[in-house]
Formats: sequence, structure tokens, C-alpha cells
Amino acid sequence: MDWCFIEMPCGGKRCRMSALNRGFRYQKCLGSDAAGLQAIEYLTRHFPAFTEEEWLARIGSGRVLLDGIPLLEQQILRPGQLLCWIRPPWEEPDVPRSFAILYQDDHVVAVAKPCGLPTLPGGGCFMENTLLSLVRRRFPGANPLHRLGRGTSGIVLFAIKQEAAGKILQAWRHSKILKIYRTLVDGFPAADEFSVDVSIGPVPHPLLKTIHAASSAGKSAHSDIRVLERRNSESLLEIRIATGRPHQIRIHLAAAGYPLTGDPLYAAGGIPHANSSALPSDLGYHLHNSVLGFPHPADGRWIEITCAAPPPLRSRHEMKNATEPPSNI
Repeated sequence: MDWCFIEMPCGGKRCRMSALNRGFRYQKCLGSDAAGLQAIEYLTRHFPAFTEEEWLARIGSGRVLLDGIPLLEQQILRPGQLLCWIRPPWEEPDVPRSFAILYQDDHVVAVAKPCGLPTLPGGGCFMENTLLSLVRRRFPGANPLHRLGRGTSGIVLFAIKQEAAGKILQAWRHSKILKIYRTLVDGFPAADEFSVDVSIGPVPHPLLKTIHAASSAGKSAHSDIRVLERRNSESLLEIRIATGRPHQIRIHLAAAGYPLTGDPLYAAGGIPHANSSALPSDLGYHLHNSVLGFPHPADGRWIEITCAAPPPLRSRHEMKNATEPPSNI
């Protein structure tokens, strides 16, 4: 759904802490595909996640506006008009709210995101229960330079200054950023090191219309994989990605025949499980961004940030060293 999210103001008053968020305005400038359509026809055709009855109820309550005026269900639309749906406050799903600051200076701040916390608003559920909202309470105006999926933990880098954002994003475009992940997969890769080059693009999905998956018509993507440890029926892997396509690691490892252990969405082949309505944000797998390196936007010096992996993604050697008492030497 390609709405633009506009946070509702607090009427000049300080908002009280509540289980409810503050509601949002979802705005969309109509394109040529709206020309001559009745409003209810356009809404049900372009936003099928909601039924016609749901849209009629919103229109009847005056919560759908066209150019700032309450919409009529039979109203004929024109390109260039501004369609707005006012969503009243709702209770968002609970999420982990703690994060650690891994690096901070006047230009950037890097934090450790926990699994289960969305990076940005989205999915129709999360607006304020996000890493962005939590970080901005401490660093107003901070902007994330990349995102991790809700089920992925680890390093997220924010720009504090706009100039820093521009320089780091330029480095990202030229593949000058180091990104290393860890994950747990089903099965045992034959080689200790291998690469995956599978294009990623949109494929049909029963609920979201499309999601990203392995697709010959998609965009190129490259991942380098190293086996850290083989276990009973699983393997602990380290992955370096040169590109950053949506859900790239989950798709690439599934495409190689080693889907992430517990991933409810992607099956072997890098495509969604057959007859599954699982969503990309559904949890169950282990994926962690453990290393992020970049040239500093102010002086170009190399900055490399590490974030310790959660216990399921630590090798036996790492777990042994973590539990051994300190040496007397």
C-alpha cells in the first residue's frame, strides 16, 4: 500500500503516555489510474487489504477526505487530487523497546536493534513502536541509513547530520560499506565457502499482492557465505552482502537449498512456501547484523562497529570462552 504516513499532531498539548498511539493520516496523490473511477471502486481496487464494507464505514464516518473535504462513495476521481484516510489512534503490538548505543559522535550514531522491533513504521500495525521512534527520543532528527527486518537483530546506523547521510549513502551506492551477518540454516552446505548470485524481485502474494523473492526478472544480488559451524541438523553461517536487496540473506540461502531455520516465509528455492500466508515481518528465524564498517563522513577514516551475536548464533568456541572463569594469569 503506497500511502504516505503523516503523524497526527497533538493539538499543541503534550501527549500523555498511553497504550494507544496518536493516529495517522495516510495520504496519496492520485495518478492517472484514478481518472474517471468512483471513489469506492478505486479504494477497493487499489487497496484490497480492506473490504468494501470497511471502506464504506470509513467514508460514512467522514474519515476519508478528498482535497480536504469528506469523500462521497460515488464521487468521481481525477488525477492530482489528494486522497487522505484519517486513521484514529490504535493499540500497537507490544515490542522489545531496549536498544544499546554501539558508537556515537557528532555525525552518526549506531545502535543495536533487538529482534522483534521494527526499524521503521509500516505493516499497518507499527507507527510508534519502532526503533526510529525510540532513537529519535534521544537523538531528534536522526535518520536511519539502512533498515533491518523486524526479525533481524544487530547494528543499525543513523545519521545525525544531513551531510553525513549523503556521504554514507554515496559510499553505500559504491559498495564501500562492510556488512557481515550471522544466521542459522537447515542442512549442511557441502563447501565451507560459497557465493550466491540470484536475482531478487517481486512475486505474487495472497495478502500483500507482491513480496520480494528469487526472480529471474528481478535485480541482481550477491552474497558471500562462510560456514562457521555444523551442528546436529543445522549450520551456523557468516554472510557478507555486497548488495542490499529486501530480505536478501533469507532469499539467497533458501535459494541455495539452506533456508533459515524457523523462517515461516521462504522455502528452498528462495520462494514463499506453497499455500502460505506468512508475511515478511513474521518471526521465527535467527539473523543478526554483527559487523558494519564504513568510511567516516567527516574525514574518511574507517569505522568498524561490532555487535555480539545472541546465544543461538554463537559458536561452541565462543560460548565456551564466554562461560569460562577468568584466568589467574
